[in-house]
Amino acid sequence: MGILSRFRDVMMANVGGLLGQSEDPEKTIEECLRQMNRDLGQVKAETASVLAEESRAKRKLEECAEEARKLQRYAAKAVESGDEAGALKFLERKAGMAGQLRELQSAYDQAADHAAKMKQMQDKLAADVSKLEARRTELRVKLAEAEALRRKNGSGGAGEAFRELEAKAGQALNEAEALAELRAGTREDDLDELIAQLERGKEAPVPGGPEANAESGGTAAEMSPEDELAAIKAKLNK
Repeated sequence: MGILSRFRDVMMANVGGLLGQSEDPEKTIEECLRQMNRDLGQVKAETASVLAEESRAKRKLEECAEEARKLQRYAAKAVESGDEAGALKFLERKAGMAGQLRELQSAYDQAADHAAKMKQMQDKLAADVSKLEARRTELRVKLAEAEALRRKNGSGGAGEAFRELEAKAGQALNEAEALAELRAGTREDDLDELIAQLERGKEAPVPGGPEANAESGGTAAEMSPEDELAAIKAKLNK
């Protein structure tokens, strides 16, 4: 699905590492900014459809879960009125929805996973773009200072003066980035674990779903209609 196929590459991109290995940092910054701004635009364009799909999947799951709860209530009322045959029919219909509920839950989990990844990519790309723009401004200031020194001292010391300025600014930037990472409390190992968790997905039931509303021991998917009928009758006889 578009930019989602590059999720790991985007999240693992190390802006500082790219600039540290470059012989022409300013050119590298411009190229990185162009790519990241393209990616950021694509993320923003795709996010709306991903969120819409998540909402649709959630709505279908909740509607199906509500229908299962209704059938459970109808069965209970039928038992109260002495219509055990009718109660059993309601419970059989409810049991037949178990497969549909599992499919809808899986679809919702996948849609929610995609939405979470899009949000993470957007935040990461926005932070990287901001960092690169600040670095570009810093380099331009250094170039202007080096040019001023060249004019003052002649061409002989300009290259050395610029390299000294570059080294000092680079060291300051590295220290600032390290401090920011420490304050954020985030390591690359943590990121690997986060990505692994997202790729595995989570079996998160919908709040108030049929499992949470089962009125007997075990979930509705685990009980046969006959068992549910017996549980309803036992509850009424208490």
